[in-house]
Amino acid sequence: MAPRQRNQVDPRDRRDLRLRNRSGIAGAKDGVPNMHWPAIPLDEIQARVRSALAGNTSFDADTMLGFPASVLDSRVFPPEPTMMSHAWLTVLQSNPNHIGCHTTGASEHAFGGTHELERDLLRICAEEILNAEPEGWDGYVASGGTESNLQAMWTHRNELRDGHGVDVSKMAILCSEDTHYSIDKAADVLGLRLVSLPVGEWDRAIDPQAVHAAAAQLVADGVKAVLVVLNLGTTMFGSVDDPEVVLPVLLEAGLTLRVHVDGAFGGFLFPFTAPDNRLSFADPRIDSFTLDGHKMLQAPYGTGIHLIRAGRIQYATTPGATYVPGADCTLIGSRSGSNAVAVWMILMAHGSDGGRALCQQLCDRTTHLHSALTQLGVRTYRRADMNIVAVRIEDLPNRVMDKHMLVPDRHDDTATWAKIIVMPHVTDAHIDTLCEDIASR
Repeated sequence: MAPRQRNQVDPRDRRDLRLRNRSGIAGAKDGVPNMHWPAIPLDEIQARVRSALAGNTSFDADTMLGFPASVLDSRVFPPEPTMMSHAWLTVLQSNPNHIGCHTTGASEHAFGGTHELERDLLRICAEEILNAEPEGWDGYVASGGTESNLQAMWTHRNELRDGHGVDVSKMAILCSEDTHYSIDKAADVLGLRLVSLPVGEWDRAIDPQAVHAAAAQLVADGVKAVLVVLNLGTTMFGSVDDPEVVLPVLLEAGLTLRVHVDGAFGGFLFPFTAPDNRLSFADPRIDSFTLDGHKMLQAPYGTGIHLIRAGRIQYATTPGATYVPGADCTLIGSRSGSNAVAVWMILMAHGSDGGRALCQQLCDRTTHLHSALTQLGVRTYRRADMNIVAVRIEDLPNRVMDKHMLVPDRHDDTATWAKIIVMPHVTDAHIDTLCEDIASR
């Protein structure tokens, strides 16, 4: 056996070392932790941070065609500081806490001003983008789409359990195989059975026969209620689920449904580009939505949005949060109000007409990309009115994946698809260079 290097801990010794540290036998004196790190000058801290940023890939300075995010919106966050960006930085520095939900019950009055901006943001999302009835919704700005999805599953589970007496063992989550992995997380955390429906290889549509088979199996297994997840733009393909393929079959089988729409990717795009969008609160069967500001809206990371019909979110209230006005019915608890303000500023800077114009511009550019790839003989999937083109990896030279930072469906040798996402930082020149590199294979 090779000798162990100095300061290297054998994995077999780690548990004993942790126990000794906890008891104060090793690594501490008289129960006082043996910790020390030096303070460094502020100019050195700034230099270290700048150096760290220089080690990151840049949305606007490098080629990044596979990422569902972009540079921050330049109207609100221009490269050079303006009064607009200063307003947001002022909110960030004032550090308002948006703990809890501010659309129902009491809220912490100390931060009532920015709570009001969050409520207006949620109103725009629920009523103007997703066709909810006035004040017929609740919600909050979450840490991202993953939290919003988990919040929805948590709330629906509790409402079915506590409000309708359905045992958790008689519930299941039903979704397509293209659904975001956050739903797998939710099933694991909440102790719910997860049923994944297959989709077509080339149309990414849920197989209708699989829906019938799943409904029959769920009934046979004694399941009473199903939490259905429909996608408004899947992460890998941008595909949109048809509710009529899924919901009538489950209802005819006698199952109680709670329907959640994951619009983390397409929720701020598809409603603007597809006037016939059927995934909205106008459908009384739909109960909740996830949106995500750090994708299409070019907001800072940490701006997921959870929306649910009024009267439901209270089922996620934690009674132990006695010191929080109105208690707390959110998964995350304390959260920065600056993120909610950032999304509100972006929506107000563009207005609905500006948002529609931007989304249409992205889709037009995606159409140009899709046409060019088709002419090159590259096999693709693209949902109309969305800004993703998924391509078969075997049709791409290896160097293209790395050079243009395309994202595969799996990071191993079984990968089949890679995605190209036309975000605001992706220009016609980026697309032309990509196609030239593919053509030179």
